[in-house]
Amino acid sequence: MVDYRKIITIEPGKRGGKPCIRGIRITVGDVLGWLASGMTHQEIIDDFPDLTNEDILASLAYAADRERHSIIALSPHETAV
Repeated sequence: MVDYRKIITIEPGKRGGKPCIRGIRITVGDVLGWLASGMTHQEIIDDFPDLTNEDILASLAYAADRERHSIIALSPHETAV
């Protein structure tokens, strides 16, 4: 697994403090959105040549780590799925 801590950066003045790839203005959320829309790694890299396959994998690793450590609070009217 890629060590995303060497790739994902968070700077308060850049993109509203969202996690970015190597300090450039492409966020983890951007990459996840492109993947969710069906783009392949190569299509993303072709459209955004500053990105590498390792950057995409770091975005996925970051998201997976955040998911493992998130807590979801349900209101009394909601049920877990």
